[in-house]
Amino acid sequence: MPFDLRFTKGQGTGNDFVLFSDPEGDTELTPTQIAAVCDRRFGVGADGVIRAVRSRNLDDGAAALSEDPAAVWFMDYWNADGTVSEMCGNGIRVFVSYLLDQGLAELPAGGAIAIGTRAGVRTVRRSTDGFQADLGPWRLAGGEPLVRGKELPVARPGLGIDVGNPHVVVALADDEELEAVDLNYQPVLDPVPEAGANVEFVVPAEPLVEDGIGRIRMRVHERGSGETLSCGTGAVASALAVRYWAGAGAPNDWRVQVPGGVLGVRMFEAADGEHVVLSGPAELVFDGVLTLA
Repeated sequence: MPFDLRFTKGQGTGNDFVLFSDPEGDTELTPTQIAAVCDRRFGVGADGVIRAVRSRNLDDGAAALSEDPAAVWFMDYWNADGTVSEMCGNGIRVFVSYLLDQGLAELPAGGAIAIGTRAGVRTVRRSTDGFQADLGPWRLAGGEPLVRGKELPVARPGLGIDVGNPHVVVALADDEELEAVDLNYQPVLDPVPEAGANVEFVVPAEPLVEDGIGRIRMRVHERGSGETLSCGTGAVASALAVRYWAGAGAPNDWRVQVPGGVLGVRMFEAADGEHVVLSGPAELVFDGVLTLA
């Protein structure tokens, strides 16, 4: 039976989402419905769908509450093709903005809010340009698979990095190569990661470091969504990869230019290892009602 879905469209550096509130967990969309909502011609159009559900009402939320009882809200994130995803760096900032706008949560100045995700609990604070999210510890993962991108003449080695979801970062020679790669086609990884991966192509700025801040450009093909204007966790993975390649003396503060804007990445030591913080804007664009079958 058809029903009306009340939603909000939001975006963070052009990475856009359809968000809806379902505190009790009563409205679980099917993968087909999610793909229909995200369709840019016949639906609302988005890189993913985010459901705001109380952690206590979701199986995945139980683990979040076990990790941190303050994680009252769970970010139930789905890619544009209807597949589930562990985490979204731009999405979590937009998600917090949505919770505040809807009166579902409060975030006083200097305070923090814990959000449950499938990658674990993530902490979000306000920043000068929007919000900053502590994405927790990261790790090298998957070695150096070969990556073939359409319009790149030869396969390039990538670096596997896990920031709660899987990434493979590829360094290119210059802006011309970055513009040439055709991300309408999914890059081919060899070997193929078991859970797939987001693939980032990066070019260091010249100079790489200015005023103590590292600078890179990035384009991304997101697992389950295709090329997007931005990927928050991809920006984090790219900064980590370039710092790794640059070696000793590379900074812990980075600015990552994506087609949709600029994101900030900062690394710092914590008791459980090195954490990464992502900062950037979050905008709620419009509200609407969509009838779904």
